Amino acid sequence: MKVVTRTEIREFPLISRGKVRDIYDLGDDRLLIVTTDRMSAFDVVMNEPIPYKGVILNQITLFWMDKFKDIVPNHLIASDVTDFPAELAPYADELEGRSVVVKKAKPLPIECIVRGFITGSGWKDYKATGTVCGHDLPAGLKESEKLPQPLFTPSTKADLGEHDENITLEQATQKLGAELFEKVQRATLDIYSRARDFAAEKGILIADTKFEFGMVDGQLTLIDEVLTPDSSRFWPSAGYEAGKSQPSFDKQYLRDWLSAQDWDKTPPAPTLPEEVIERTGRKYAEAFEHLTGKPFVVR
Repeated sequence: MKVVTRTEIREFPLISRGKVRDIYDLGDDRLLIVTTDRMSAFDVVMNEPIPYKGVILNQITLFWMDKFKDIVPNHLIASDVTDFPAELAPYADELEGRSVVVKKAKPLPIECIVRGFITGSGWKDYKATGTVCGHDLPAGLKESEKLPQPLFTPSTKADLGEHDENITLEQATQKLGAELFEKVQRATLDIYSRARDFAAEKGILIADTKFEFGMVDGQLTLIDEVLTPDSSRFWPSAGYEAGKSQPSFDKQYLRDWLSAQDWDKTPPAPTLPEEVIERTGRKYAEAFEHLTGKPFVVR
């Protein structure tokens, strides 16, 4: 298994190279998604990779998609490299553990964010207005406090290098139409509620997360990554106390380190010390191990 920062698969056209994922068109309405070890924070890609982070993200996504397939279908076709098209065999060492073949979907034009605790940009909005994405909240909430019920708080989808922006439920309805909006909101909240309860048994609080959905043959479908340390805030339940920021099993450690640097959050990113790289990678591995009950082993 290799550390992978960039793929160059000549047999199929590259259609997207995002902050973390390389996506190839396999034809027949199929895509190859490769989750690399590139690391992004504040919508900027770091110069150094986090070794095997992409494998962890991919394996956590596969774990959750299997759990939620009764709530909403997903786009997975194959996750074992031995089941991939024969043309990909020369790249098996790069693709192992970190890639999937999926159905091509038409992504919805919003990010489907759900918040179970008040933190991050939601906390900033609440302090300023007492609301989050149009949701009126009780007065006197503390930072990191558990919300009375999970909130669906959609955002726009930004291009690479840009920032997502929170939108109201009404704006999301205008983008999707009322019927599809209701399906998306229900699926988002149902998935989060089940994941929250499962993770709590493993000692993890899921503070917030974001999902992506698309349409496949007219059917709402779960796509992209699901409840990973890149798309979620995972807090250890041990020692949790509202009224302050929380330690985490996600990229918040890296965000905190970057925020302490003399950096304006635009490219180029600061050079990451080896200790920061190692500790960030360990946090990702801990998330995998807590959730799945299995050690993360590099083969």
